[in-house]
Amino acid sequence: WCTCETIRLWTGDTMSAENSQQLTDPYTFTHITHGVLFYALLRFLAPRWSIAARGLTAVALESAWEVLENTDMVIQRYRAMTMALGYYGDSVLNSIGDIGACAVGFALAARLPVKATVALVVLLEAALTIAIRDSLLLNIIMLIHPFEAVKTWQLG
Repeated sequence: WCTCETIRLWTGDTMSAENSQQLTDPYTFTHITHGVLFYALLRFLAPRWSIAARGLTAVALESAWEVLENTDMVIQRYRAMTMALGYYGDSVLNSIGDIGACAVGFALAARLPVKATVALVVLLEAALTIAIRDSLLLNIIMLIHPFEAVKTWQLG
């Protein structure tokens, strides 16, 4: 649980010690995108699987990511290469929220038309970029090949 000794449904300050510790935070929206992307990937790779089987696979993949994301190796990479200088991993509560958000993203992608789903992902990425100077795409870029100019911009 959060070292702050309180449990909240939401924390909006990405620069506080409560980021990635409460049930949801701005990064929860990136996990909705994970669900959308898992839906698309599994629809392509396993078109004959039932929607339930693909949904369970998406949740399993997201759960595996949550475990990997909280290893020392990935935490150190986040600290060194991204704006997450004080990041020390997700709480169990936050991981549960992230997995739930992935399931929501998967369910939305399964029900919405493709154009609406693409618009949702673009909207989430744009809103996060404006609101917190980060997004799933920026996070991936900075983890794979960091740019000092982007990191400086993200830190404000």
